[in-house]
Amino acid sequence: MELQQRINAFAKLGAFISLFTSEELNKQDNIPHNDLFFDGFKHQMKLAKEHNGWFTQANIVFALNGWCLSLTESQLTKWTSSYKFNNTTSQNVAIIMAGNIPLVGFHDFISVLISGHSVLVKQSSNDKHLLPFLAKYLEHVEPEFKGKITFTQEKMENFDAVIATGSSNTARYFEYYFKDKPSIIRKNRNSVAVLSGNESHEQLENLSEDIFRYYGLGCKNVSKLFLPKDYNFDAFFNAMYKWNPIINESKYANNYDYNKAVYIMSEFNMLENGFLMIKEDKSFASPIATVFYEYYENPKALESILKNEAENIQCIVSKGFTANEIDFGNTQKPKLWDYADNVDTIDFLLKL
Repeated sequence: MELQQRINAFAKLGAFISLFTSEELNKQDNIPHNDLFFDGFKHQMKLAKEHNGWFTQANIVFALNGWCLSLTESQLTKWTSSYKFNNTTSQNVAIIMAGNIPLVGFHDFISVLISGHSVLVKQSSNDKHLLPFLAKYLEHVEPEFKGKITFTQEKMENFDAVIATGSSNTARYFEYYFKDKPSIIRKNRNSVAVLSGNESHEQLENLSEDIFRYYGLGCKNVSKLFLPKDYNFDAFFNAMYKWNPIINESKYANNYDYNKAVYIMSEFNMLENGFLMIKEDKSFASPIATVFYEYYENPKALESILKNEAENIQCIVSKGFTANEIDFGNTQKPKLWDYADNVDTIDFLLKL
């Protein structure tokens, strides 16, 4: 199968996904095989929500909208144009996926297939409904994908390389278990924001998207703020207020109440507004409904500190702080060429 065939197939998949990128789902007759797959995927979305309380309709739709914008012929062509695919020998690549946000392993999945390899997928039990159905659609629009996509819940066997994502603890297990295979092993990372105190209301409102989207469960969610001394929190809390309805969602509210009780009983100092707590803490990983913060005095010294902590950081959100920063509100809107942990997945796959 030629690269252009694969691009065309993923572009058709993106067009199908576009039917599910708003709260109201509507069939469109111009989408190929819509009659066969629309109701089925709508049902899979329902199952995903019922199975995992964190996968709300809004969060599933948000994830699908991101993939709809990425899976276009122009974006796929731009992504693949930086590589040479001509000499790829097809390998069987295993993917062990996380399940913290909807379709979190989808980029690895399409990377393996766009590279000309076969894929063996082991999904998280938290996110097992959406991807297999999309894979069936992909096989339908491009029959040459049949036989190249396998899902399993059993022990993974007969693979040539592996991409595995998990916690820092499971990463150590992966590194030992797959020591004889070419691999990409991902562990826990968190994202941070560096504020100057001069941010506009719009910038801080955009930051709220980086904090609250997916309830803060993604590695791209901002869990830690770096603030100048004497930072005034009023503007920050005012900008967060648009997310106040989140406290009406039971799983989030339960975490908020539990963590608040722990902080109060432990006599920790923290600020809160009824749906978000912020606490001074040197850690990067904060609990749900909490954002940690730390003061800094010298931006250059802070930049050096964050470089030394690069293995623990997925994104740095800021404006004019560092070369690799992400603008406010964009952590959950990556391009196809924005690789997790800054490891070029396509380059890895083409060298197998």
